[in-house]
Amino acid sequence: MPQPSPAHRTADEPDRPVPPSPEADAGTVGTRVRRLREERGMSLSALARLAGVGKATLSGLERGTRNPTLETLYAVTAQLGVPLTAVLSSPTAGPTVRGAAVAATLLEVFDDADATYELYRMRVSPGPGQLSPAHQPGVTEHVTVFAGVLRAGPTDAPLTATAGGHLRWNADVPHGYAAVGDEEVAASLLLRYPRRRP
Repeated sequence: MPQPSPAHRTADEPDRPVPPSPEADAGTVGTRVRRLREERGMSLSALARLAGVGKATLSGLERGTRNPTLETLYAVTAQLGVPLTAVLSSPTAGPTVRGAAVAATLLEVFDDADATYELYRMRVSPGPGQLSPAHQPGVTEHVTVFAGVLRAGPTDAPLTATAGGHLRWNADVPHGYAAVGDEEVAASLLLRYPRRRP
């Protein structure tokens, strides 16, 4: 009988160490970014300019020769008008993407008539925080903190939550994440992407 994944343990199961998740596959990510860009009729230069990333960085990402950071992936997918998971491997692979302070492991993707939801296990390291570029219009982020103290949200009006707390903000503006103090933050991150109407 297959064992439940650590993310779906029940209360009576023993606590087992969570195995490390695989890193997001650079080749798969690059192929998907290039396909989405070409489907939209965008040049590499145009997407790089709109996303605020270097042309060489985007070219390396598309060729699979660079491991993109979380910040770069968010900037690119926002300009392509797609959720982050549109360029990652499937949730069953549990890919992890990393930024300056955040490691986010994809747990599940939910689709309904109005929106796509991405659920991540998130860790925020102590030290300098991380800035995330604006997502496409209407995207919201919802964070529940399990350990540590997190300061997150719009850069001009950050919010703070301790263990057991919840934060929500409109993520179509630049926003950031930072652990307050010396303890790593353990949290869940839910992104809601409203579905584009034809």
